[in-house]
Amino acid sequence: MHGEYKVPGGKLVVVDLDVEGGALRNVRVAGDFFLEPDEAILAIDAALEGAPANTDTAGLAARIDAALPASTVMLGLTSEGVAVAVRRALAHATEWSDYDWQLIHEAPQSPALHMALDEVITAEVASGRRPPTLRVWEWASPAVIIGSFQSLRNEVDPQGAERHGITVVRRVSGGGAMFVEPGNTITYSLSVPEALVSGLSFADSYAYLDDWVLGALADMGIKAWYQPLNDIATEAGKIAGAAQKRVVGGEGAVLHHVTMSYDIDADKMLEVLRIGKEKLSDKGTRSAKKRVDPLRRQTGLAREAVIERMIDSFRTRHGLTRGKVTDEEMARAEELVRTKFGTEEWTARVP
Repeated sequence: MHGEYKVPGGKLVVVDLDVEGGALRNVRVAGDFFLEPDEAILAIDAALEGAPANTDTAGLAARIDAALPASTVMLGLTSEGVAVAVRRALAHATEWSDYDWQLIHEAPQSPALHMALDEVITAEVASGRRPPTLRVWEWASPAVIIGSFQSLRNEVDPQGAERHGITVVRRVSGGGAMFVEPGNTITYSLSVPEALVSGLSFADSYAYLDDWVLGALADMGIKAWYQPLNDIATEAGKIAGAAQKRVVGGEGAVLHHVTMSYDIDADKMLEVLRIGKEKLSDKGTRSAKKRVDPLRRQTGLAREAVIERMIDSFRTRHGLTRGKVTDEEMARAEELVRTKFGTEEWTARVP
């Protein structure tokens, strides 16, 4: 069995192993990390040898920690990262390179249609009728997108939304409300087979699916990191938030979508969103205006240039060919707008 895992912000860990009699055998750990002293790698292999195959990530990491020499120094490597690679080997997880990735980047569409396209495209990936897909959104109008389980009245000021012509829609994934304006927001979705995140916890899958965009930001001179559970941050502040939805059916799939702030009208946002003191304290700040630091300020690039560099970065890392929403997919999405995402019943399902 073979498993790979790139430690968030670190290096690639590769594990090869067998399972005999319910235990790990012939374990060999490798990768492009840095590790001292040399014998520490043998200690890691020995710690995993004979471990019950059903040992969880925390248990495997504990075995490694207990076996390492006191002088061990790890750079780009963690015991948890090795343990995740083991769990991915046992789960027969796939890798990014196993797939032919497709890009969808089309003309601006309505907020409700974007919600529907996420559902349709991810279901198509789960069924095997569509390859794993990176979809970059273009917005036809400003919107507030609330999480699947959020209270509409608690999150949105209806007078403020009406005054500024803001459409309110509800997405299928959890998480918090997002304020978007067409020229100020960069949004993308990854619709991926469930096998790509096999062996990862929900929290680890966020970091794993965000890793490519951290690399893209680094290429633009921005040092960014994954901030649990679902934020991308820099020293200047949060720049993005992610959310996920697991899709059952076929081979299964994961929808992972991210909204990034290229620029932001903070005063307008505060007139539309009801951002409570509890949420701000959880983020370690007293002002909602200080929670987000837009990409325009940090890159000095036009929004279109940031998007193009992100796409180029993904293509360089994983390969990417241009695709489109099929006529059948669009018809199904438009029907979902009519019956679900464009209805008051769905938007106010948690009043």
